[in-house]
Amino acid sequence: MSTFATRAAALINARPGELRAAAAGFALFFCLFSGYFMLRPIRESMGIQGGVDNLQWLFTATFFAMLLAVPLFAWLNSRVARIHYIDWVYGFFCLNLLLFAGLFFLLRDSIWLARVFYVWISVYNLFVVSVAWSLMADVFDAPQARRLFAFIAAGASVGGLVGPAMSALLVGRLGEFGLMLLAALLLATAVAIKHYLMTWREVQGAGRPGAEHSESPRRPVAGNPFSGLTRVLGSGYLLSIAVFVLLLTTASTFLYFEQARLVAELFPDRAEQVRVFGAIDFVVQAGALLSQLFITGRIAQRLGVRVLLTAVPALVFLGFIGLALAPTFAVLAAVMIVRRIGEYAFVRPGREMLFAPLDAESKYKAKNFIDTVVYRGGDAVSGWTKSLLDSLGHGAWLVALVGAICAAIWGVVGWSLGVRADRASAKHERGK
Repeated sequence: MSTFATRAAALINARPGELRAAAAGFALFFCLFSGYFMLRPIRESMGIQGGVDNLQWLFTATFFAMLLAVPLFAWLNSRVARIHYIDWVYGFFCLNLLLFAGLFFLLRDSIWLARVFYVWISVYNLFVVSVAWSLMADVFDAPQARRLFAFIAAGASVGGLVGPAMSALLVGRLGEFGLMLLAALLLATAVAIKHYLMTWREVQGAGRPGAEHSESPRRPVAGNPFSGLTRVLGSGYLLSIAVFVLLLTTASTFLYFEQARLVAELFPDRAEQVRVFGAIDFVVQAGALLSQLFITGRIAQRLGVRVLLTAVPALVFLGFIGLALAPTFAVLAAVMIVRRIGEYAFVRPGREMLFAPLDAESKYKAKNFIDTVVYRGGDAVSGWTKSLLDSLGHGAWLVALVGAICAAIWGVVGWSLGVRADRASAKHERGK
């Protein structure tokens, strides 16, 4: 490698031959997240347009949409070679974006179109990101994941910075129609990057022993449309990850509902709501990017995955206590920003490191089930729980108390998973 490439590789903890693949992973997440975060402010505004009091219905509709979608995509995963699976998934969502672009051009103020889009993009986001991380866990082995996933996740944060900025700057000129076309183009670009990564995987895996690269990507993933569920139920390890995700969504949903309620009260104009959500997204992604580049990798290397999976629940626990004492928009925004920065910078990379040593069926089907059905199921249940707590009339302190309890349990489960991952990694290193 050139002197520049050598220094760049050292900066991101990459070893010889890994720099281009890591950069490709970074670029893939940049495309996905810049496209999604252009549309996220639109989604938030449409959720408010459909009525803040109806958000729990939208969350429930999203969960049922996931129940329909996951077996279909799992069936496709069992029929299409793994190397082409993402082509089909991302191609399908590209066509969806083009369809919505046309519908918003014709029916911009339709409340039902806003609700359908809200549900659809909630499904879209989890699927494209889950499949992308399945790809990363497939391409990189466990030691590479610990070294490179923080940098790769930084691509999501850069995309998360560019996306809201583009949304705020271009929504007045291009409208929702133009932003959706641009998001479709970025998704198509991610497909091209995926081809490079799978080619690199095959070259790296040629002649290398080990379970991480023993399954050919030119064959479909084993199992049936429901094997993701059966895998999770049959594995204590995967079941613990599912519980971890459920607790994550509970804390996130409680904060999200409060954010929607306060933004609706303080910013009644739809364009202003898009700008507010875009500004919050920009701050979150800037903080996540700095953490991913300078903190996450060092924590994973020196302190282990256990710290990545425990630090954020601890901070969220303190945040809920703060909300119980001072339930204002300023405090809520601060807690929301800290929670989301922590999720992108620490929790998500740490969570994905848990899947790197597993087989293809766990990486694609069990992981996809957890990332979609379990995640959105947690959203739906916690959404109705939040509405029930609100109906009791005890104010924000009761919601904050329940949220704090969930965050505490979330941290305990994260510590347990992290300890197990760190022990497995230490054993792998000793076996070299």
